[in-house]
Amino acid sequence: MTGVLHAVTLVVNMPITKIDALDAIAFAADTGVEDAGTARPRVWLAPHAWAEVEIPKFADPPPFAIDVYSDVSGAIAWAQARRLHDALERFGWTVSPPRAGVR
Repeated sequence: MTGVLHAVTLVVNMPITKIDALDAIAFAADTGVEDAGTARPRVWLAPHAWAEVEIPKFADPPPFAIDVYSDVSGAIAWAQARRLHDALERFGWTVSPPRAGVR
């Protein structure tokens, strides 16, 4: 590992709390929320891949971002973001296509 986080972002345009968004992601991934109640909760999607939720600050309206990270490769982040995108759309969410980046 190089210390680089590979990131893929999903954007969702709906009003929801961070806690509810994380719970829905955990349900879609058939897992739980790690570090709930802290500043950096996450949902593990696969080994070396997890999701974090970024809610707008200061009561800004939606959209909100789901960042899917991998500490190994962009391909892993991309595959897990695509899988999460499809699962959330099956739940009836409208999710923009994944957008890649590196953090």
